[in-house]
Amino acid sequence: MDQDIKFYSRPSVPVELHKVRVVQKLHLKSVDERLRAIREGGFNTFLLNTKDIFLDMLTDSGTNAMSDNQIASMLQADDAYSGSQSFYRMEEALREVFGKHYVLPVHQGRAAENVISQVFVNEGDVIPMNYHFTTTKAHMEINGGTVLEIYTDEALKIKSTNPFKGNMDIQRLKDVIAEYGVEHVPFIRMEASTNLIGGQPYSMQNMKDVKAIADEHGIMIVLDASLIGENAYFIKKREAAYKDVSIKEILNEMCAMSDIVYFSSRKVSSTRGGGIVTDSEELMLKMRDLIPLYEGFMTYGGMSVREIEAMAVGLRETLDETVIGQSPAFIEYAVNELDDMGIPVVMPAGALGCHIDAKQFLPHVSQLDYSAGALAAALFIVSGCRGMERGTISMDRDADGNDVASDMELLRLAFPRRVFTLSQTNFLLDRLKWLHENREIIGGLKFVEEPAVLRFFMGRLDAVSDWPEKLVAKFKADFGDSL
Repeated sequence: MDQDIKFYSRPSVPVELHKVRVVQKLHLKSVDERLRAIREGGFNTFLLNTKDIFLDMLTDSGTNAMSDNQIASMLQADDAYSGSQSFYRMEEALREVFGKHYVLPVHQGRAAENVISQVFVNEGDVIPMNYHFTTTKAHMEINGGTVLEIYTDEALKIKSTNPFKGNMDIQRLKDVIAEYGVEHVPFIRMEASTNLIGGQPYSMQNMKDVKAIADEHGIMIVLDASLIGENAYFIKKREAAYKDVSIKEILNEMCAMSDIVYFSSRKVSSTRGGGIVTDSEELMLKMRDLIPLYEGFMTYGGMSVREIEAMAVGLRETLDETVIGQSPAFIEYAVNELDDMGIPVVMPAGALGCHIDAKQFLPHVSQLDYSAGALAAALFIVSGCRGMERGTISMDRDADGNDVASDMELLRLAFPRRVFTLSQTNFLLDRLKWLHENREIIGGLKFVEEPAVLRFFMGRLDAVSDWPEKLVAKFKADFGDSL
């Protein structure tokens, strides 16, 4: 990054290092219309219609703003089914950014998880990781494996000064290998900027320590690189030994310690798609046959060639600190403002989004009444802003049909790259402040339609009382006819 470029005009205010050339109209519906919409959506923000949404903060997956160069690159797409030049341009970019030779294209990150799990996970295996992701856990369990969370004591603390809460606990990793045996540990999975515990990064030193143990026992490391750009950014900003090292060098070093790297392009390069990369021909050949079976031919992997072209450009843009630093800067601003208001929020600020602790926000609503889901619904009602529940609804029931309370009960408000303005962010903060002041009105939720797996996607719920109507009444009393 150039020395004369600063991310802040003053310590707390983020500055956008881009200009807006194309706009998309938004709609801020009335509070009555928002109540109707959340009821029709079964109090599940995934089931909302975008025509009813003002700020869509559900996810950064596939919602990052593409650059002018990415859009322009789509015009040179080669539509060939086999041997497309678009694929070879993407392959070159992947080799440059991740430093791995072999490339297997897939249509998104969970497709990569499917391939990796089918090939390497067997009945009775355990997979240590710094924290799971929902689809990762599901794929590994379907194939007979058990996910083991090997996080540190700092990981689940809401407010902390630890800059790397995504680190793996090294002693616990050693204990797991000793307890289960090397033969039952197919690989160690590291997730760059752990999604479900607040987008928290791991340090380079931690990965070096994990690598040393993996090498000692001959165990592979599999890296989920979906948010690797942000993790590299945090390493540069927070790990003293890397303050003068480029993002590209940091990213290459992270990947060099991994046997297999997979990613969702919906996150890492602002396009749809994904991939698996490795330097091992042996590992590549084990996975290769599943690509035509599940994803399409080897030179498109379920993606359109236009997406492939844009991915190649977006991957290289991930190496630009002014690009990957945009989202963390806005998240840090929101987190600090919320903390100043006394609103419980995961600290320090991480990647992907701002994460509000529903346990403290709604102490009167239990996790088994889905407090994070209720908070997500309440926020939509009073603001039109769609966040995502990352708590007990995002867990599946145990073998006896009982709910499993999540480690953290969070409302995630995603900040996709280069999408929201500072005034929109301040609108969100203002509505959160009002909601916090009136939080005693909010009640719980209950399932009325519940899928057996990944229920947070399509499940439908209802309020356990008339608290949504009471919330609307209080909102109107305070704001009148204001939206």
